[in-house]
Amino acid sequence: MRIGIMGGSGLYDLEIFHPKEQVTVPTPFGDPSDPFEIFEAGDREVVFLARHGKGHRLLPTEINYRANIWAMKKLGVRWIVSVSAVGSFKKEIKPTDLVLIDQFYDRTNQARRTTFFGDGLVAHIAFENPVCNELRRVLFEAGHEEGYGARMHWGGTYLNIEGPAFSTRAESLLHKSWGFDVVGMTNLIEAKLSREAELCYATIAAVTDYDSWVEDRDKDLVAGDVVLDSIRKSNDAVRKIIVRAIHNVPEESGCSCRSALKHAIVTKPESIPKATLDKLDLIVGAYLRNP
Repeated sequence: MRIGIMGGSGLYDLEIFHPKEQVTVPTPFGDPSDPFEIFEAGDREVVFLARHGKGHRLLPTEINYRANIWAMKKLGVRWIVSVSAVGSFKKEIKPTDLVLIDQFYDRTNQARRTTFFGDGLVAHIAFENPVCNELRRVLFEAGHEEGYGARMHWGGTYLNIEGPAFSTRAESLLHKSWGFDVVGMTNLIEAKLSREAELCYATIAAVTDYDSWVEDRDKDLVAGDVVLDSIRKSNDAVRKIIVRAIHNVPEESGCSCRSALKHAIVTKPESIPKATLDKLDLIVGAYLRNP
């Protein structure tokens, strides 16, 4: 059983584990962000991908989310822990704090491909609970065991904006008034695709700043150097939590993530184009090839 780690801004490697191999995975959706690195962690294997690519080459809108998630499933990953840098809308959620996200809200322009489906195959997944609570609980307990409990927040709504620019103060104040907790640019799409691929997905959101709703005329609170400094401070905690969590992830899951497509596919099998069925065999084959 393999566990996937999706590294965000500042987390471009997992040298805490023993490296085993690096693999390139071709997909029907094009190239993933980078080659995948496979590590040994005791009796577990960890598959790591830097979502922005090594050296941070890809904008949020340039990431091939479908290729990344498809490849994770192809490599035998069943659980995905996503690490993501975010801004905070609340004073009590401070820079270097960690938030275990439980909800998302989409404010992108819908230009990104956020579903595997289409081209003659329609499916509507249930997404009212967009992260795996079983995996989120494992991360929460690992954080407390590692001594980071006071810095971890159980739950929070992640506002997914388009980027790559950070928000204006007017935008930030509006989003804060809506009651959101943090803001980022990538994780909602990963969560949707993971659910369609029947993978358990959870986010560790590392808070880097207070977005731009806090007015401080003496400095730019969301300047690049401020954000990067917070990321560096958070990475040590995130790595330690991942090390402990990896060994606490169960072999089998009793959550509904693993059967998300059971009642989601609405297209009759005989109506699905063969090319589409072949392309999505990894995702839907268990339901349509062997009904």
